[in-house]
Amino acid sequence: MKRATAEATTAYAARQNRHADAYGDLCGVRVSRLGVGSFTPEPYWEAAYDFSYQSAIEAAILNGCNHLDTAVNYRFRQSEREIGQAIAALAGEVKREELFVASKAGFLPLDYPFPKNPYEWIEKEVIAPGLATAEEIITDQHCMSPAYLEKSLSWSLENLGLEALDLLYLHNPEMQLGHIDYAVFLDRVRSAFEAFEKMADRGAIGAYGVASWNGFVWEEGHMEYMRLLDLVRIAREVGGENHHFRAIQLPHNLAKPHAYAYANQPLEDGRYYAPIAAANALGLEVITSSSLLRMNLFQRPFSTKAAALLGGGFENAVQYALQYAASTPGVSSALFSTQDAAHMIDDLAVLDVPKTKTAHFQALFSL
Repeated sequence: MKRATAEATTAYAARQNRHADAYGDLCGVRVSRLGVGSFTPEPYWEAAYDFSYQSAIEAAILNGCNHLDTAVNYRFRQSEREIGQAIAALAGEVKREELFVASKAGFLPLDYPFPKNPYEWIEKEVIAPGLATAEEIITDQHCMSPAYLEKSLSWSLENLGLEALDLLYLHNPEMQLGHIDYAVFLDRVRSAFEAFEKMADRGAIGAYGVASWNGFVWEEGHMEYMRLLDLVRIAREVGGENHHFRAIQLPHNLAKPHAYAYANQPLEDGRYYAPIAAANALGLEVITSSSLLRMNLFQRPFSTKAAALLGGGFENAVQYALQYAASTPGVSSALFSTQDAAHMIDDLAVLDVPKTKTAHFQALFSL
């Protein structure tokens, strides 16, 4: 099954003529330190389907970005389909093995156009075929049953037109907390990880991870808080020391720096660490999302002092925000998205400059 390879991704990086810092290692291959996401808020708005990401995705691939991130439920499968169309359109110029493609499973994707009765869709497509019981579906949105996760993977591969994924995330599992207690939650995670290990063993995915919005950054004791150490222990139990749980994804940006700066994750030494540091210590790689906070970072002028520390001499605040996210110590790749191909090319100028020095990055927190 075709997935990204170290040889092909290294060749891709060498062709791009970008700065040496533009690429790093992720799950054993070379990946751009900026990745392209495909999430759109307010999915029920018709406007969410009046545009296509395809031209922007193509521009990204042709201009040095080989990390593509999506989810089966984004825009009711449309985002996956558009990424697949972009990959297919560039098949003569870029090999599948040069691209690192990640998706997510957990939410019920429905389909576009939005079904008139989503509850009937859930009954017909999930419950009746035995993919999950009604009790395993939380708020008519989220499910972690092994059979459902297998089906979700098959939908993703069909939408993308691919034989395999490089990384499959368990998507926002914390949303089940508050509906089930933590012990039941961990049992469900265990079953999900067992399913993912089987997918990896047969080559359908290269690795798996957990993508979260708030679960890793809440204070300990919060209803949706997830302990990274618990998840890694489960992975070790179900997959052994060579388990395929390799990465986490969580939001991180200038306005929400908790992933780097808030020590809320205990490790085996009894001390608490920020989520990024804890993940790295546990052998996990970190991908960050929401680098631009859906453009809410730019409600006021960008600090000239922050710009000086970040370096790069960029033309606009968006590039500085991306430089921050992609320079964060311990982060393998930072995700952002745009629908505009010209904006995509401008944003990827960040790949032409070195990462912010760690001392300068840390000095940002004293401004």
